[in-house]
Amino acid sequence: MSPGPARGRTPGQDGGAGRRNPARRWQLVRAGADAVPPSTRRFMARARQRRMRAAMPWAVTVAVLAVAGLVAWTVLGTGLFGVREVRVVGAELVTPVEVRDAAAVPDEAPLARVDLAATARRVGLLAPVERATVERDWPGALVIRVVERTPVAAVPQGDRWVVVDRAGVVFRNLDQAPGGLPVIQVGRPAPDDPGTRAGLDVLAALSPKLRAELVAVDVAGLARITLLLRGDRKVVWGDATRSPDKSTVATALLGRKADTIDVSAPDVVTLR
Repeated sequence: MSPGPARGRTPGQDGGAGRRNPARRWQLVRAGADAVPPSTRRFMARARQRRMRAAMPWAVTVAVLAVAGLVAWTVLGTGLFGVREVRVVGAELVTPVEVRDAAAVPDEAPLARVDLAATARRVGLLAPVERATVERDWPGALVIRVVERTPVAAVPQGDRWVVVDRAGVVFRNLDQAPGGLPVIQVGRPAPDDPGTRAGLDVLAALSPKLRAELVAVDVAGLARITLLLRGDRKVVWGDATRSPDKSTVATALLGRKADTIDVSAPDVVTLR
């Protein structure tokens, strides 16, 4: 028979290689408020405040950038502030529809992304428009202000008439002569045509009295300009040089009985 356990020993008692240490039991205990010295608590509080102050500018920057990004996306990338109306101001010779078609701004296009200068240039290509300005009217309108050309003379072209401004730009085509405008007879009216420029220079130099008698400025050539007056009278002007002097002399001689007043050389006048 195998021997049993020795008498007088209890389990767990020191008995050689088979000994076992008793298990240790741990318990977490919350430290009281007085466990941390006041100086340590003050140091930790100051450290937290420093961390918060250091992080605050970054937090503000991130928040501002986020808001700015949201606003930019709303204004530039969505139709919330899109073009819903195009108002035209100052148009008489052209219709608002013609101006809007020339502006070519798509409906609901983000108002902030409309190229105002390019839009004004497109509207300025309309012949009767001398210049145009474009501005935004938030939240959804575009305002186009048009300054139209001022007519200064009518030019016969075959059986039709064209109207030119002070620069010689043709901006109207008519079936008959417009009332109230002086007439310039020139072959090809255009801003770069020397005859057109000469006729306009002479017309600009005329006194009110000469204008009242004027029927037409006939530009047969750069040195062959003639004023056709009422009653089949005429003033031989020559070229467009010294036009103010010629106007003064011709005006002074209107009361003379002469069918032709030659002021091509205003210092030596000829009456016929």
